[in-house]
Amino acid sequence: MLDALEWGEPSGRPVVCLHGVTGHGGRFARLARRLPASRVLGISYRGHGHSPWEPPWTVAQHLLDIRKTVAERGIERAVFVGHSFGGLLVTELAAAAPELVERAVLLDPALHVDPEVALERAELAREDVSFASPDEAIEARLSDGSLHTTPRELLEEEAADHLDRSSDGRYRWRFCKPAVITAWSEMARPAPAWPSCLTLLVLGARSWIPIEAPVLGQLESVTVPGGHSVLWDDLDATAAAVATFLA
Repeated sequence: MLDALEWGEPSGRPVVCLHGVTGHGGRFARLARRLPASRVLGISYRGHGHSPWEPPWTVAQHLLDIRKTVAERGIERAVFVGHSFGGLLVTELAAAAPELVERAVLLDPALHVDPEVALERAELAREDVSFASPDEAIEARLSDGSLHTTPRELLEEEAADHLDRSSDGRYRWRFCKPAVITAWSEMARPAPAWPSCLTLLVLGARSWIPIEAPVLGQLESVTVPGGHSVLWDDLDATAAAVATFLA
């Protein structure tokens, strides 16, 4: 089954967190520290982190895996938080199992990616990207233009959790390339409808994903200064918005 990490109060309000493509459930550790009254679960879905890597890697399969994982943890209803591709999964889950999703938090969600952009990203995922050391991996992430105000210490934590040394002695981020390519294909589909439950939308002002917040009575929208990686560029502002929304 899926690898899942837990933080916070075991008897607290369940908050289930879903990461973006190439990520892992451990990315929500710092957010969990700012939600001390909650029981926070960070899930790594198949093809990512320490979860199984076997296919299929479709949205439909991810939803089945997530539902089984939360059921095994005794969770019948929860707040679901999703970043990027995880935001797409939360949105799809809210439609498929509305009884499970109490509220939705979408962190710069990738509900739809232009097919040409998705193809470009999928082609990049095919490349063998490796590093001589964790420091080289961190410097590459800081210099690729995707991050704006992310502290280095966050990427040092990421490297400790998510960087794997291969048999050739090189370091690679821990994800399955075919799973990532499949995810980009899934994000190229038409966007699903916005969740009908109470929803918080956190947008990065400099994000590469164009999103226009709809005018819906059930949806709150907050914009933070950084880019797409709102949990790294704007952790304090993002965590404060989530905490206020849950309160």
